[in-house]
Amino acid sequence: MELQSNRSLALLSIVILALAASCDAGGIAIYWGQNGGEGTLAETCATKNYDFVNIAFLPTFGNGQQPMIDLSGHCNPNVGECTKLSTDIKSCQAKGIKVILSIGGGAGSYYLASADDAREVATYLWNNFLGGQSTTRPLGDAVLDGIDFDIEGGTNLYWDVLAKSLSAYSSMGKKVYLTAAPQCPFPDAWIGNALKTGLFDYVWVQFYNNPPCQYSSSDISNLEAAWEQWTADIPATKIFLGLPAAPAAAGSGFIPADDLTSQVLPSIKNSSKYGGVMLWSKYYDDQTNYSSSIKSDV
Repeated sequence: MELQSNRSLALLSIVILALAASCDAGGIAIYWGQNGGEGTLAETCATKNYDFVNIAFLPTFGNGQQPMIDLSGHCNPNVGECTKLSTDIKSCQAKGIKVILSIGGGAGSYYLASADDAREVATYLWNNFLGGQSTTRPLGDAVLDGIDFDIEGGTNLYWDVLAKSLSAYSSMGKKVYLTAAPQCPFPDAWIGNALKTGLFDYVWVQFYNNPPCQYSSSDISNLEAAWEQWTADIPATKIFLGLPAAPAAAGSGFIPADDLTSQVLPSIKNSSKYGGVMLWSKYYDDQTNYSSSIKSDV
C-alpha cells in the first residue's frame, strides 16, 4: 500500500510540474507573405516552429478604396492566383496553428475615414477572409482565424470601431481573434485607443526600430521598462515580444539568440500576460534558424 501511495504521489508531482511548465510556456508568431524566397505557407507550418502565422499584408483598404492583398512573390491576386493558398491555410489549421490576416504594414494606402467606413471594412473582411460569404474571396474558401492590426500610418481614428465590429462577428459561430503589432513606445501612436477596448487576444509589440524601448548591447533596462508598461496597461489576453529574426530584418533591435534566452526571456516570462515571441519574418528566420534556436526557451 505504501509503495502504491508513493507511486501515486510521484505521478501527481509529475502532472503538477507538467501543468506548471505548460502554463509558463509561450508560443512563436511569424509574419509570412512578403518574400517569395521564404517558402510556401504549408512549408512554414510544417516546420512546427510557429503557433501563429500572420499573412502579410492587406495594405490597401478604407476611405472607399477597393481592398487589395499584396503577397509579394507568392501569388497575383489580380488574376485570382492567391486562392491556391486555401489548401495551405487549412493544412496549417489542421496542425493547430492560427492563421491570421495582417492588415496595414509599413508601406500601404490605408486609413479609416469614419465610423461607417470602419464598419464597412469589417464587413468586407468578414465576407472575404473570415466566416462570411463572397464570390471574390482572395484566399479562397478557407476561413482565417482572425485579423492582425499592423497599423503604421494613416490616422489613429476609428480603429476601435473596426475592432468592435470584427469582434461582434464572433457571435456568428467561430471566434474571430484580434491581434495587433504596435510599436514599443507607449502608448502606440496609431492604435493606442483601439488596444484599450480589451478586445485584442494577442498583442505582439515591436521591440525594434525604436531605440528608447529596445534591447541594446546587453542592456535590457529600456526593454524591461517598456515591457512592464505594456503588460500593466493593455488589457490583452497575452503580450508577445516582437523581434527581428535577423540583423538585416530591421534597422535596430536584433537580440542574439543566446542573449534572448539567457537575459531577456527570464526577465519577462514572470508576467502573467507573457505570450511568447513574434518574429519578422519567415524569410529572415530561414537565414538564421532563429525560431529553432529559441523555441525550447520561449
